[in-house]
Amino acid sequence: MTQVEEREGGSATSRALELLETIARSGRALALPEMAALLDLPKPTVHRLCQKLEGEGYLTREPGGRRYTVGRRLLRLGLDVMRSGATFDRRAILEKLVNEIGETCNFTALAGHEVLYLDRVEARWPLRLHLEPGSRVPLHCTASGKLFLSALPPERRDKLLDALDLSAYTPTTLTSRAALEQEFAAIRAQGYSLDREEFLLGLVAIAVPVVDTQGTTLAAIACHAPSARFSLEKAIVHLPLLQEAAKRMAATLPES
Repeated sequence: MTQVEEREGGSATSRALELLETIARSGRALALPEMAALLDLPKPTVHRLCQKLEGEGYLTREPGGRRYTVGRRLLRLGLDVMRSGATFDRRAILEKLVNEIGETCNFTALAGHEVLYLDRVEARWPLRLHLEPGSRVPLHCTASGKLFLSALPPERRDKLLDALDLSAYTPTTLTSRAALEQEFAAIRAQGYSLDREEFLLGLVAIAVPVVDTQGTTLAAIACHAPSARFSLEKAIVHLPLLQEAAKRMAATLPES
């Protein structure tokens, strides 16, 4: 490969990475003119980059084909990076939290239309829900899921809710958009989310956000347990411990 080819290849790679970073940071789908302006690149160049990245699964187009957003391959890459970095430190934070509360605690992230368990430390009780890291659970009926939905910009949340199957898992599952929006407003006001046996009967949970320095929710720490020994009132008592663990967890995440 000649020096010119090396420079051109490196330049194309840098532009592609900058484009992916721009879309990932925007938190919404972007049209070609927006990307061209943000990157200070000609629209034909941005169009070629988007076509290539879409073909490779790093970008996807929204219905109508005018705006690009994060593709499954880029999402998978980001989650893999989050899971692999500072694993020992994160595990220690969860272990300390479980020792303090006495119940199972999880480190979770938003993954497409679901909640992904990045890490998990089980409590030493015979009666518990067993989910391995990598497991996925619904958004609309779990503490972490509702927390992530509440933190999204309204336009993005609406599109995500449009794509969700708001099925009732239990008699207490919220299945109407109006009820969920009321719940999201409460979560934003109080700073935590509860699962009132909405996913599984007999199981309650509480989740708090893991945020960056700009206040953006990057992940969540959740604690769940059988309602027979862990009431919602007891869960809220442990809120300071969860929030302190979330601050420590935020320090293990890459700076935005």
